[in-house]
Amino acid sequence: MTDSKRPLDGLRVIELGQLIAGPFCGQLLGDFGAEVIKVEAPGLPDPARGWGAVKKDDIGLFWPIIGRNKKSLTMNLRVEAGQAILRELVKTADVLVENFRPGTLERWG
Repeated sequence: MTDSKRPLDGLRVIELGQLIAGPFCGQLLGDFGAEVIKVEAPGLPDPARGWGAVKKDDIGLFWPIIGRNKKSLTMNLRVEAGQAILRELVKTADVLVENFRPGTLERWG
């Protein structure tokens, strides 16, 4: 019998990234056992959800690869209420992954 424990089991990651860099980092952390919570804007999901010529239920076939091992939630980080919720969520996390333009998180406090 093999031990199924992975190196990052028990770690929580909050992923705020879009497109490739942030989500790929979250994908790798999830592959190694971390719990990855992906935060997406309401009505503006990660564009990678639509990538690929072949789609199933309007989701591109690329998404199951880059989005694997993740839990997703929507949160409007452009308003104070969403920013406050994120601050509380981050208190429960070990890692924050983001790939916004420089200064974005600073503007959001």
